[in-house]
Amino acid sequence: MRIQLRGHHLFCLLGYRGKGYSEGFCANMTEIYETLRMKPETMIEIVSGPDVICAAFPSDQPSHCHNRTVYHKDQEILERVLMKIGESASWAEICEAVARNVMPEDINQICSDCIWHPLGVCQEGIAHIRCSRELRELP
Repeated sequence: MRIQLRGHHLFCLLGYRGKGYSEGFCANMTEIYETLRMKPETMIEIVSGPDVICAAFPSDQPSHCHNRTVYHKDQEILERVLMKIGESASWAEICEAVARNVMPEDINQICSDCIWHPLGVCQEGIAHIRCSRELRELP
């Protein structure tokens, strides 16, 4: 199995706590999250632009999937984890790269414009990965 993800969703998955933009979005995100939690050997292919998470973004809300700032965030996060568009790695390898190269406080700079940033979930997710190298069970 191979899952296509854009750069910033590598961090979004670490901070995911079962909440999202809609019920359909959460169902999709939870399925991806649980796949990665239970099968960390799952291969991730890094893509440019919308991915399998974006595919479930609710059509009745303004989409940010093509915003220039989001592409910039994708690139900055990929640089932090030493990956490039088109590359593949297992989820476990990505978590290891995050643990080695990213500090929780880095979110304050990289993701300051994200609506989820004030909740602190991504900082918590990165701190958790740095300690355990695996995703937490969802609440």
